[in-house]
Amino acid sequence: MRRLIYYITAIALCIGFTQCKKDFLNPTSPSNVDDGFVTSTPSETFKTLSWGYANYRQNCIMGTYRWNDPIGSDAETYPEENSSNNANGIGRADLLPIDAVAGGFNNLYTTLARAAKVAGLIAAKDDYKTAVAANKANDWTQLYGEAVTMRAVCYFDLIKHFGDVPFGYENNYVEDYSLNSRFAIYDSLIASLKVAEPLMYNLGTSGITAERFSRTFANALIGELALYSGGYQTIRTDVGDLYGNVKFDKKGNEKFGAVYARRQDYLEYYKIAKQYFQAAIDNKGTSQLITTDGRSYANNPFQRHFQYFQDLLTSPESLFEVGNIQGGTTATTSEYPYAFGRPSDGGSTNAAPAKSFSAIRIFPTVYYGDYENGDKRRDVSVCVTGSNGDGNEKIISFVPGNKITGGLASNKWDENRMSPPYFAAQRSSGINWPVLRMADVILMLAEVKAELGESGDAVILLNQVRQRAFGNATHNYGALAGDPLKDAIAQERKLELLGEGTRRWDLIRSGKFSERAMALRTEMATMINNLKNQGYHTFANGNTISKYIWTKKVNLANPLTYDVSDSTNPALYPGWRGQFNYITIDAIKSKVVGTDHNIAIKGLFNYIDPAGPEATALQAAGYAKINWGADIVTYATSYDRNTLSGYTSAGDPPRYYWPIPFETISKSKGKIKNGYGLAQQ
Repeated sequence: MRRLIYYITAIALCIGFTQCKKDFLNPTSPSNVDDGFVTSTPSETFKTLSWGYANYRQNCIMGTYRWNDPIGSDAETYPEENSSNNANGIGRADLLPIDAVAGGFNNLYTTLARAAKVAGLIAAKDDYKTAVAANKANDWTQLYGEAVTMRAVCYFDLIKHFGDVPFGYENNYVEDYSLNSRFAIYDSLIASLKVAEPLMYNLGTSGITAERFSRTFANALIGELALYSGGYQTIRTDVGDLYGNVKFDKKGNEKFGAVYARRQDYLEYYKIAKQYFQAAIDNKGTSQLITTDGRSYANNPFQRHFQYFQDLLTSPESLFEVGNIQGGTTATTSEYPYAFGRPSDGGSTNAAPAKSFSAIRIFPTVYYGDYENGDKRRDVSVCVTGSNGDGNEKIISFVPGNKITGGLASNKWDENRMSPPYFAAQRSSGINWPVLRMADVILMLAEVKAELGESGDAVILLNQVRQRAFGNATHNYGALAGDPLKDAIAQERKLELLGEGTRRWDLIRSGKFSERAMALRTEMATMINNLKNQGYHTFANGNTISKYIWTKKVNLANPLTYDVSDSTNPALYPGWRGQFNYITIDAIKSKVVGTDHNIAIKGLFNYIDPAGPEATALQAAGYAKINWGADIVTYATSYDRNTLSGYTSAGDPPRYYWPIPFETISKSKGKIKNGYGLAQQ
C-alpha cells in the first residue's frame, strides 16, 4: 500500500498537463502532445490521477483540516478556549475571515479540473469506446470512472462546506461566472457517476484497493449525493431564482438570508439513495462489515477495523481511504492520530509517544449518558486517559486546552497501538485518512429505508451493526417504525461513527440540528449545575460523573490494555487504554520514566463522597483525589461557549458553511456574494 503518493514526483514528467493556478477559474490548456503522452498507457494515466489523490490528501482535506466535519455536533466539540478554529463548529462562521479556507477551496477545484481533463481524454480513446460498446470493464473504463468519481468527490466536499458554488467551468478560461444551485450540481454528478460506475472494478478486483476509487465506492457515493440532496439543509433566500423549479418545505425561522429546508420531492432522491447503497453492498467486492476478530488478545470486531489503520494496512471494512506514507523524505501530513486520536503530551520528536494535539473532544453527556452497558464501542471510541510522552499513562483533564487537557477525546486512533509505535515525529504516523466504511453504508441504507416506510428491512440493517457492537443479539431491536425507528438509526450512527465526521451532517439532513443543539446546551447546563451544587450528576442509564476521581500509578505486566468485563478492576476498566511498553524499543527506551506506567481509576462512573469512609480508604491505599468534573464547573463559561453557542433558538437555520474566498467573489463582477451572514471581504 501507500504507492499512490510516490507518483507525486512522476507528475513532473507531465509539465504541460492542466497546470491549474490557485485561481480555479484560470487554468491554462494542455498541449495535444502532453495529452497524448498522459493517456498513452493506463499506467501513465494513473500517474496523473495519483497526483489528484495526493493533492486531495495534502491540500484539500488538509486545506479545510476536516474540522468542519468531526466537530460541531451534539457529540463532538473542540477543546481550546476561545479558539477561532472552533468558530464554524459552534455555529459562528460569521467570525471567520473570508479566506479562512481559501487553500482548501482552490485546491478542490484544482483537483477536480485535473480529474475532468483526464476523463475527457480517456473518453476520446478508441479502447475506451470499444469497451463501452461491448459493455465490458477494462483498465480504461476503470480509470475513466476514477476520474469522474474524483471530480464528484471534490464537488461534494465543496457543496457540503461552502453551499452553492460555481460549477462546470473547469479547464476553460472564463470571465463571467456565477453560483450554481447545489441541487443542479447534485443531479449532474449523479448522472455522470451513473454512466461511469457500471464499468468500474469492484473493490479488490484487478488490484483496486481501498486507496483507489472503485465501483463499490462510486455506488455508495451516488447514494450519498442523493441522500444529501434529499435531506434538510440550509439554503439561501438572498439570491433570486438560484434554485429554479425546486420547491421546498421550510422549517423554522428565516435568518442570515437563509432558511432550513428540504426539497418537496425528496422521496425521489431517497429512492435513488436506496438503489445505490444497495448496489454498493451487492458490489462490495472484498469489503465487508467486520464481524469476527481472530486476534488472540482481543475479541472486539469493531476495534479491529481501526487496528488495521494502526497496522498501516487498509481495512476490509473501508470503501475508501486516502493513502499516507510514514516518515522519511516522502512522509505525508497524517492527522491520525495527531489531530483526531488519543492525546499525548509528548514532544514533537522522539517521544513515547510523540505529541498528539487531539482536536476532537467528546461531550461527557455522550460518554456517560448514551452508551448502554456491554457496548464494545464505548471504550474504543472515547478515552479518559492519554499519554504523558515518557511511556506513562496520564489522566485527561477537563481544563480547556489541547493534548492532555481539553476533556474526553477520541480513542479510535492511538500511536500506542501501532505495530510498532511510530515515535520519530508528530504528524508523520502514516495512518490513512478514513473516508467511508461499510457500517456507514449499511446505516445510511437503513436510514433511507426507514424514510421510505420499509421498516422491517431497516431494522434488520440496524441490527447488523448493533449485533457487532454487543457481540450478540440480546440488544437487537424488535419491531420499530416511524420516528422511533428513525431516532434509533440516528442514535446508532452517533455511537458507531463517533469522531468520524458524520454526526454533524446526520443532524443537518434530519432536520433536527438546531433543536438538538438547544437540547445539548440544556443537558450540559443541567450536568454542570448538578456537579456544582451536589458534587455529581447521574444520567438516565445510571452512570454518574463526579467532581473528583481517585487515581494511582500501578504496574501491569502488559501495560497496553484491551477489553475488560470486570468493572471492579480499576487498572483495566475502562478498557482500551494504557501504554505500549516503550522500554522494548531500543531507540526510545531512554525516554521512559519509572516502572509503574498505568493508572488505576476509582469513582469514574459512581460518586465517592470526598469526606466519606471510601475516600479515606482509597487515600490510605495510595490513591490521590484529583479534579474531574470540578474543572468543567470551574470553566463553565468556556464549556458554554464551545457547546454550539451560535444557536439561540431551535428555529434557527444551522449555519455550518465556510466563506467562499475573496478572489472568487471579487472577480465575479458582482454575481457572487457570501450568504449566511459570512464575511464579504
